[in-house]
Amino acid sequence: MLHGAANAQEANSKSEKLPLTVAGYPYERVTAIQDGRVEIDNRQVEFETAKIGEMNQHVFSGPQTRDVTEVGLIPYLLAFCNDGFRDYLPLPIFVLKVFRHKSIFVHADRGINKPEDLRGRKVATVGYSSSGLTWVRGILQDEYGVSPEDIKWVLTEKDSAAGQTGGASKWEKLLPASLAVEKAPAGKDESDLLLEGAVDAIFHPAEPRAYVKRHPKVRRLFGDCRAVEQRYFKKTGIYPIMHLVAIRRELAEQQPWLPKAIFNAYCKSKQLDYEESRRIRWAYSSLPWYGQEFNETVEFMGPNFYSYGIPKNRKALETVFRYLHKQGLAERELKIEEVFLESTIGLEDS
Repeated sequence: MLHGAANAQEANSKSEKLPLTVAGYPYERVTAIQDGRVEIDNRQVEFETAKIGEMNQHVFSGPQTRDVTEVGLIPYLLAFCNDGFRDYLPLPIFVLKVFRHKSIFVHADRGINKPEDLRGRKVATVGYSSSGLTWVRGILQDEYGVSPEDIKWVLTEKDSAAGQTGGASKWEKLLPASLAVEKAPAGKDESDLLLEGAVDAIFHPAEPRAYVKRHPKVRRLFGDCRAVEQRYFKKTGIYPIMHLVAIRRELAEQQPWLPKAIFNAYCKSKQLDYEESRRIRWAYSSLPWYGQEFNETVEFMGPNFYSYGIPKNRKALETVFRYLHKQGLAERELKIEEVFLESTIGLEDS
């Protein structure tokens, strides 16, 4: 009887909470929100797992029913700048960051051994204005002097890794007006083109099929990506941002305290992930040196290496704003203060 009463009380308590629909990948740094260990403003979170292509399309051209959602950084900025998109507002929760030197794949027989060797070469890519590939082009120009105009671009409609990403929205397929591009034959993906010798390299935000299958003719441009990316971080302090979290504008305007509550919840969930990584995840992971890798990352990048908030990510954001304008994708160079809610610009996680 007492047990039944307790269950009824718990059910009533849950039913009294207002629902909050959240969409995203089930990252370890987010699972505490997904499983309810961390609450958002005492809400009943309904977490929908989705792929980034589907989440982007839901936000830009879909039903927009989700209260809070992960979204691609570059597609959002392009929609914001070029189309006045304001249906969702970005929060400084940079839920996916990826170093991008690893995203360049080359044909082993084409004599491409350094970034400068890409000049004049044919490069296949899908989703030209995706977050990952915008960073790749920017890094190539900043660090190695190779501009987008130095490369012969071949665009494919078919993506051998589409199953991982869920496809691309229109804002990931934007092309600068000044750039000459060639379209790949219908039905051919980027891996087909590389293996057939129609292109010399692939830029891919995930991993193309030809590399996943470890074809002997396909390799990464940077053999030791980890070392190159660490040097890049040491030089620039930038951990490239791919995705962030956004809130429906109507909800943020009706409940102005909610953006901060969401930010705090994501920070708390990430801290729980750090704690578990330090304490026990070395045993859960199949990787034999997980603990050593985590400790070395903390030593190299600092204890909060996956930082949220504008203050610790200002340089990365301003860099990508510059890339978008310089690469002819954005009509103007954006400013942080116009993109983010004023109430969120000073938020920091510890």
